[in-house]
Amino acid sequence: MGNETGLLDDDILKADAQTYIADAVKGHPKQLALLFFTEMWERFSFYGMRALLVLFMVHQLHYADAKANLIYGTYTALVYLMPLFGGIAADKFLGYRKAIILGGILMAAGHLILAIPTEWSFFAGMAFLISGNGFFKPNISTMVGKLYAPDDARRDGAFSIFYMGVNIGAAIGGLICGYIGQKINWHYGFGLAGIFMVIGLITFMFGQKSLGEIGLTPKESSGVETAMSKQLIVLVASLVIIPIFIFLFNNYTLMGKIMFPVCIAATIAMIIIAFQQDKEAKNKMLAAIILVAFSVLFWAFYEQGGGSLNLYTERNVNTFGLPAAAVNNFINPFYIILLSFPFAWMWIRLANKGKEPSTPMKFTLSFLQLGVGFLLFVIGAKLALNGRVSFLWYALGYLLLTTGELCISPIGLSMITKLSPTKYTGMMMGFWFLASALGQHLAGVIGTLMAIPSEGGATTVSAVESLSIYSGVFMKIFYVSLGGGLVLLLLVPILKRWSGATKTV
Repeated sequence: MGNETGLLDDDILKADAQTYIADAVKGHPKQLALLFFTEMWERFSFYGMRALLVLFMVHQLHYADAKANLIYGTYTALVYLMPLFGGIAADKFLGYRKAIILGGILMAAGHLILAIPTEWSFFAGMAFLISGNGFFKPNISTMVGKLYAPDDARRDGAFSIFYMGVNIGAAIGGLICGYIGQKINWHYGFGLAGIFMVIGLITFMFGQKSLGEIGLTPKESSGVETAMSKQLIVLVASLVIIPIFIFLFNNYTLMGKIMFPVCIAATIAMIIIAFQQDKEAKNKMLAAIILVAFSVLFWAFYEQGGGSLNLYTERNVNTFGLPAAAVNNFINPFYIILLSFPFAWMWIRLANKGKEPSTPMKFTLSFLQLGVGFLLFVIGAKLALNGRVSFLWYALGYLLLTTGELCISPIGLSMITKLSPTKYTGMMMGFWFLASALGQHLAGVIGTLMAIPSEGGATTVSAVESLSIYSGVFMKIFYVSLGGGLVLLLLVPILKRWSGATKTV
């Protein structure tokens, strides 16, 4: 294990790519491996289940495309909304470790409830998953940042490595659960996801001693335990809120009326907190808030992957006879597995040469690549035969979506830990996921623009007609993504100055 707080040695930075990939892992704290594997198994379960949701609603519950997309958008929005509260609960009462364990237990329960083949279990299982994810997701990401000093050059690389763990789990989970769910039995797919959630929870519980004081309750490290009554209140609240989620699934049109006021209020609160800091901390928080706001648009487009792109893949892409759930939910994390280490290496090499893009520039690049990815989907549609798009164009489009994601998602997580005042890190991490929540909600709304007429789970139009509907919206996404990227490009100099960046672009 190398220096846990200093820069990487010059001989590592000057090594070739293959040698660096091996040395980069050795150069990180051993605790990163624990968080890596915990998150990997949790993401196996989460994305394994996610692969099935929209297709299950369309084919098994016989929901129309628009309804399935809006319920899916409600679910994913709530999944990313809850980390705002889970982050606050960890900062103030639970500590990161207890929050992760509580979240893991609730999520395991949710997956296993989904495996029960009854009508009530579908919404109930998703509600448990939302509550659990709120405690699990922001706090395990925050703990990765806590392994490093604020100026540690390995930080962005660590989040890229951590993000690869996310996607190893997502790739395997999407492939296996997607195949079993769509080809054998939907509830078997949900149940398998639950088994691996339990594995992730056990991994963390047995390995947490290696974390030392990282992630303890707010006052535990000073010898004064946080009042158990407050922790009990958090536990009760995590259960009481579950019926509310079930109500929202049954009244999914309410989400828009909830999301926008919550996001506006949270943004105002973050700005007020920023102006209470000294000048340097204020500017850093404001830069982070602006970048978080732009991320909403990115996720609104990118997260078509779990909704409309699932149905698009099934109806209009040549998948060589493989289930659409497995293919669509494997290809993106598979690319990330291939690219995470090269990206982590690339950022370090560019930093060593003084050429690493700043965080605002990386966000800009993410928008431009996202837009080109959807443009490639459109080109594939133009060249399609009988409404079936060549897998090549589909794979190329997803490649650009993936490289765009790698320029915003792990970088955004790292940005929050770098630009947030220490006592507000968990809250700001929750704010980052809140932006994702709004993006997820908007993704469901955008998905309704691609709703294909259907009856009993089967489309009532030809493949050629459905492809025309999909490609028309894809083209609009390209234009808006390009515009967003250009606006960000203009803001790069200001955001760099506020964030205290010394990078050249």
